[in-house]
Amino acid sequence: MSEQETEAGLAESLLRRAAPDRAEFEDLVIVPIFAVVVALVLGALTMLATNVDLPTIGKSYLALVQGSVGSLNALSETLTAAAPLTLAGLGIALGFRAGLFNIGAEGQLLVGGMAAVITGFSFPGLPMAIHLPLALLAGAVAGGLYAGIAGWLRAATGAHEVILTIMLNLIAFRLVDYMLRLPWVQREGRADPISRSVLTSAELPRIFTWLDPNLRLHLGIVLTLAAVLLVHWVLFRTKLGFEFRASGAGPDAARYAGMRAGLLIVIVMAFAGALAGLAGANQVLGVLGRATPGFSSGIGFDAIAVALLGRSHPWGVLAAGLLFGALEAGGRQMQVSAGVSLDLIGIIQALIIAFIAAPLLVRAIFPWGFRRAAKAPKE
Repeated sequence: MSEQETEAGLAESLLRRAAPDRAEFEDLVIVPIFAVVVALVLGALTMLATNVDLPTIGKSYLALVQGSVGSLNALSETLTAAAPLTLAGLGIALGFRAGLFNIGAEGQLLVGGMAAVITGFSFPGLPMAIHLPLALLAGAVAGGLYAGIAGWLRAATGAHEVILTIMLNLIAFRLVDYMLRLPWVQREGRADPISRSVLTSAELPRIFTWLDPNLRLHLGIVLTLAAVLLVHWVLFRTKLGFEFRASGAGPDAARYAGMRAGLLIVIVMAFAGALAGLAGANQVLGVLGRATPGFSSGIGFDAIAVALLGRSHPWGVLAAGLLFGALEAGGRQMQVSAGVSLDLIGIIQALIIAFIAAPLLVRAIFPWGFRRAAKAPKE
């Protein structure tokens, strides 16, 4: 076989692995749906085991639906919660596609959020058309640079990105605590660690205030949809995205094909961090209006579950973000209406991830929901 034929065969193999066909529909769609169903059933059994009667279980799940999609306010809360989860989940999914385990979205979100807050209160008199994009850009750049540290260390030294990003998470927590005590960041007249408020010109405008001033849904949801489209385009319509996927599917083969693995690692991590930084900017500019210790509320860690549930596909991540946003919004209603602990939502989320990680178990529980594998032809 000639060298040209060998290279052509390698390229074809990489393409098949990095851009699989629609035969994976069951793993991408059917398995997550069944995983959610099983998690809800086991959640009900958990409530039964803790002496919650059947009427209360039914009432709690009804409250879950009503609190997530049962009204305009519920939909607003679901979408508001889903936006940062989806943005951070996109970054983690991008890393997964490239064969990298970015566990540092929480730290990247915190750093990006702090950069957005500081930019948001630092330029009084600036028009919104300049100030708001500048604050969002600051969040994305800060998150990207922070994640780029892990990418560079991974490429330069071979240190594992899981360890690097976990350590950077811890540094980010302490860095935020330190910065919130700085005189030029801390709100005047306050002794507790809280930042100055973001100026109106840097706030993400709320979309439906003309219907109800209490609806919190803001322009961040449009930013989220734009990010989903961007990531989808980059992954499946550009040479860089092909290199991301090829490197994740077969790093040795990708290097043999001439792809610069070290540079790809840095670019992927920076891109992922920028998305997580945007998630942080989304929170402080659209929901909180300021920064406090732990303002991320674990969104960066929940985003790992979102990326897993979405099978690292941009549209799958969006669907998973909406689901987790609905669980968060509906969970509050469950606690109020049915008196069920909010911890149950955490249990359901954990069960979903457990079944997503074990697709063979889901197939064994619901064999009728999947096509039988075609038998290999006899030789």
